[in-house]
Amino acid sequence: MPSEPVTATSVREAAQRIQHAVSRTPLQRWERMSAATGAQVLLKREDQQSVRSYKVRGAFNLMLRLDEQDRARGVVCASAGNHAQGVAKACHELGIAGRIFVPRTTPRQKLSRIAELGGDQVTLIPVGSTFDEASAAAREFAATDGAVQVHPFDDVRTIAGQGTVAKELHDQLGHPPDVVVVPVGGGGLIAGMGAYLAEACPQTRVVGVEPGGAASMAAALAAGEPVSLTDIDTFVDGAAVRRVGEVPFGVVSGLGLPMTAVPEGRLCAELLSVYQTEGIVAEPAGALTLAAVGPMGSGAAVEVHPGSTVVCVLSGGNNDISRYPEVEERALVYAGLRHYFVIDLPQEPGALRRFLDRVLGPEDDISLFEYTKRSNRETGPAFVGLTLGSADGYLPLLERMDASRLTYEAISPESPLFRFFT
Repeated sequence: MPSEPVTATSVREAAQRIQHAVSRTPLQRWERMSAATGAQVLLKREDQQSVRSYKVRGAFNLMLRLDEQDRARGVVCASAGNHAQGVAKACHELGIAGRIFVPRTTPRQKLSRIAELGGDQVTLIPVGSTFDEASAAAREFAATDGAVQVHPFDDVRTIAGQGTVAKELHDQLGHPPDVVVVPVGGGGLIAGMGAYLAEACPQTRVVGVEPGGAASMAAALAAGEPVSLTDIDTFVDGAAVRRVGEVPFGVVSGLGLPMTAVPEGRLCAELLSVYQTEGIVAEPAGALTLAAVGPMGSGAAVEVHPGSTVVCVLSGGNNDISRYPEVEERALVYAGLRHYFVIDLPQEPGALRRFLDRVLGPEDDISLFEYTKRSNRETGPAFVGLTLGSADGYLPLLERMDASRLTYEAISPESPLFRFFT
């Protein structure tokens, strides 16, 4: 791996190198958030790349720099899906053989796209349940086979390619933005964009946004070096990285870029909003920045000042439609509208009717009801999911449950049992 630093010059050179291989994506005014904040809030629509993600930029920049000998050795990479699509496209167009290791949890939609883009040039190998396990398998293959590793974030060539997002939005805007909000997984995108903006637009504030269940860059900055998180939530598959890259960490820490995190439930609520309001199908990692911003005083992770110009990188749109039920579930739980209980119901006629009449509020609904009858017992357990008309209705619901003299247990989202329901 080359040891040159990531600079505005290297990003400009990457932009020139890859210009015929990637799309110039729109910089679009986000009307809903602009109206809410009194600012000009713009979306950098990397979901409209040919592979529906910015990752193609870094993959092409690295692979276009390979000499003939390196190309003959073939390439290998690990990816949660988006980087793999960029590598697959580059393999197909440049005639380079590639092996791509992906977690077994990668959405089917992404797997299909990788195969379509790579064709006969690419061999797809699912392994493990996380990006880090796939990455270990890719490193082992590179060491034994001699293939060139195309790292999704821990390589200066990849980082410079990702940084072209910043140069492009700067060119499109025509002046430095006040704030650029960037999603963070392994750190390649924010390292490349941060390095460019620090030189080309030094007054621009760059903020990184991580998923709350996988805030590996914040952990690295706190420790003074990359560290491996013990547990991560892989729901935000495009940004759920257990350990950030050494090179991105060096750039981010050197620039002093701030990090913030978005709870997965808040992210799910924004995924639904941006689909229903703007008609944009974003993937979880793609909508991280959208879920982070909000008006002053709103408590948003990134509060937007009126009159400012803010750019949010919408980094990807490779979402599997089958995931939307889980997205809706997480959003409802986060909003305090969906709750689960184990209730001991009397095994007698009219017990369920009394529960409905005495416990449920007029705007409440049953989303799950599973009842198990027990022979020779006076009661039987019911697994009940309730959707409330308002989050304020939860305490009154518990009061009515207590008044009914039913034996029940409210299942906390932190409880392992909660996964049984969701």
